[in-house]
Amino acid sequence: MEPATTFEELKKQLEDCASCPLRRDCQAPVGWFGSLESPLMIVGEGPGGVEDDYGCPLIGPSGQLLDKALWSVRITRDRVYTTNVIKCRPKGNRTPTVEEGAFCARIWLEQEIRLLRPKVILALGSVALRYFKGPEARITRERGQWFTTGEGLPCLATFHPSYLLRLTGQAQIAAKWDVFHDLEAVKDKVEEQCPGYSWSSGTPVHLFELFRKKALKADDLAGLLDNPCFFCGPPSPHHPAGSGPGGGEKNRRHHRCL
Repeated sequence: MEPATTFEELKKQLEDCASCPLRRDCQAPVGWFGSLESPLMIVGEGPGGVEDDYGCPLIGPSGQLLDKALWSVRITRDRVYTTNVIKCRPKGNRTPTVEEGAFCARIWLEQEIRLLRPKVILALGSVALRYFKGPEARITRERGQWFTTGEGLPCLATFHPSYLLRLTGQAQIAAKWDVFHDLEAVKDKVEEQCPGYSWSSGTPVHLFELFRKKALKADDLAGLLDNPCFFCGPPSPHHPAGSGPGGGEKNRRHHRCL
């Protein structure tokens, strides 16, 4: 296969991909979303069931939380570029292996980087971190630390939104603040090279208004579209409606919604 020269050509090549066994267990490979002029590339791990249904990366519960996180620093998803290391949903929504990530990324993600030519990369979670930094990297140890990728690009890793969704109580509050500050750092790094970049189209983007396939279960996204605040979040047994994540007066002074 010849390297693609445009994203449209790359999209057509991806649609026809059958390079590894993962393709047998998904509906179709999932590509990318966002601005093809973005100086920031956000890289997750791989599609889940909702992404497989809708054909958009990070559109399910994790993606909705990512959108809230971005909006907390006044970034909308249509102004950045989001993609995954793996393009096909692993059976059972399991975590992709390091070998699967390396194989898939060599074919697709490396071409995306070459075509987009981002200034900064944000790696979401351990799969993306290990692809860019090596199999020994650990997200809990190296989150928030800058390093240089093999392409010579500055990269920072932060927690994947799915990890935040698994946390509760004070652990979730602390992790959300870590992500918030990581996003601020990434934004500042980009602006060093691209001062004045337009980060927001004005309002949060609702991806389910742009992508429509199968209906989601109501429980999967209950409340996620109603409140765009990363910190307030949907009601849950751990955070009743209107309670927000707490965090005390120190954190309240650093975010308008607290």
